[in-house]
Amino acid sequence: MSEEAELREHICMMAKSLYDRGLTAGSSGNISARLGDGRLLVTPTGSSFGRLDPARLSLFDSEGRLIGGDKPTKEMPLHAAFYETRPKKTGAVVHLHSSHSVAFSILPGVDADNMLPPLTAYSIMKLGKVKLLPYFMPGDPAMGDAIRGLAGKRSAVMLAAHGPVVSAKDLEAAVYAIEELEETAKLAMLTRGANPSLLTDAQIADLVRTYDVEWD
Repeated sequence: MSEEAELREHICMMAKSLYDRGLTAGSSGNISARLGDGRLLVTPTGSSFGRLDPARLSLFDSEGRLIGGDKPTKEMPLHAAFYETRPKKTGAVVHLHSSHSVAFSILPGVDADNMLPPLTAYSIMKLGKVKLLPYFMPGDPAMGDAIRGLAGKRSAVMLAAHGPVVSAKDLEAAVYAIEELEETAKLAMLTRGANPSLLTDAQIADLVRTYDVEWD
């Protein structure tokens, strides 16, 4: 199986796993992943993660031109911004409309610079700091501009009242990271107002140093 055929199958398999576990619903969410030659495979607009066809994924050349497949997601600006600002660290981007992270994003008192409280080591290890961005209308190119404004310093952002977007070195890493984001948001919702014991600054610093976490 060629690299392209394998990646097409992998995107559809990972997307169905996310869909089957209720991490995105209907036709929401989108995934992109880069091939070794710089081409990009992207989930089409209006498609369900539960029923993707590998042959119909949108295909872009290394210059960002659509060269095959169905019409791509309207949220390409999100994906393009990560590939542009983090070119050596981004091999895939995943965007979901997962319930707990969306709910947490619209609560008062959330730290916009570091949305997730340090409840576990794993969110820090896999995500670093998650930037909470303001609401944008779906498909608005300004979403990409907001990510570019971070100058490549964040691998994950949360679009208020919309959903998380995570970039990583490959598709599997991006999926695992966005799952961790949703789980941490769920924990934050469950423990909100209960005065949970958070990781200390020293514990966070140890994780950042040991696992080479981006933490500005």
